[in-house]
Amino acid sequence: MLLDNKTVVLGVTGGIAAYKALELTSKLVKSGAQVKVIMTKSAVEFVAPLSFQSLSGNPVAIDTFDEPKSWEIRHISLAKAADVFAIVPCTANIIGKIAGGIADDMLTTTVMATKAPVLIAPAMNTNMFENPIVQDNIKKLSEKYHCYHFVMPESGRLACGDTGNGKLAGIDVIFENIAKLALLDSADLTGKKIVISAGATQEKIDPVRFITNHSTGKMGFALARAAMLRGGQVTLVAGHNSCEPITGIKTIDVSSADEMRSSIINESESADIIIMAAAVADFKPSAVSENKIKKKNLNDMSIALSKNPDILKELGEKFDDKKTIVGFAMETEDLIKNASEKCVNKNVDFIVANNLKTTGAGFGTDTNVASLIDRYGNISELPLMDKFELSNIILDKALSINKSK
Repeated sequence: MLLDNKTVVLGVTGGIAAYKALELTSKLVKSGAQVKVIMTKSAVEFVAPLSFQSLSGNPVAIDTFDEPKSWEIRHISLAKAADVFAIVPCTANIIGKIAGGIADDMLTTTVMATKAPVLIAPAMNTNMFENPIVQDNIKKLSEKYHCYHFVMPESGRLACGDTGNGKLAGIDVIFENIAKLALLDSADLTGKKIVISAGATQEKIDPVRFITNHSTGKMGFALARAAMLRGGQVTLVAGHNSCEPITGIKTIDVSSADEMRSSIINESESADIIIMAAAVADFKPSAVSENKIKKKNLNDMSIALSKNPDILKELGEKFDDKKTIVGFAMETEDLIKNASEKCVNKNVDFIVANNLKTTGAGFGTDTNVASLIDRYGNISELPLMDKFELSNIILDKALSINKSK
């Protein structure tokens, strides 16, 4: 898993958003991280420590002078254990203490003792967040000390009824920032530009209708997220999809196959690895009606189709020896045979092949069952796994090939 063998020390402070740290704890644990929670005494008034203990599987630290569970100075042992130290949510009070070098409770004492990167996610009333003292403290920590990183709050309706800046950033955004810090030492895609396509293209029939397919973009977005977390400079060319945008990734939204081709070819000029995970329509209407086609007086209708550009084949011809190119193949029969032929015909390094009829491998799922087939006929058949895990296997192979080029 992504955060195997990583320890995240999670500080939780006294604010109404403290309950959201439970979701973050669960997400970190599911990603393989060891999570050790420190709560301030104010945080305990909002969420019971037992909830964090149950989710993390570890005792929760609250008081500096609690009797230790083992013979160790607890704040020092936690400080040393951390690969990343995250404070979610973080109040103005704790930000001020850290900026002033004050260590008068378990959380601030441990922060002062750690050498791990510290991620701070503020959450508070708008007026408090915009207070110049708070802003000065944030500026001081983020600009003067390289180990402090901030995930700034969002604007929205706050618990007090006000609307404005101060709402805790999304848990997915916070998680991704923690993961990036945890993986800094193993960011094997640093310095590599990766171009990834995702989603479905839409080919217009008239102003209200189009031809498309069932792709939701989940595989391409999972690849983009995994590549970013491994340090890659990622450009995502996204057709129609049902995915949330990924913070920190350059995303180019397109509709048609022609638009996707233009963006992919342009971005690929400076790319090291190109992964075509999008479901690009093979055909488009030969003519697009300027006005909505009315069904009145029509008993039957036919649409003349013409071929769309073969983006993957064009990439294979243009960049064969210079870049690593990965294609996808969705089949309903003769999976290995059809995917192997596609790999050779398109002149790409390898194909990620899956069968639409296999349970867990269809459109819109969070999982996939894939086979990796390279141009030399080597086949790796993989079991059912989530798309993020598969993404990392695909990236491992792509990086290995890229190094050999």
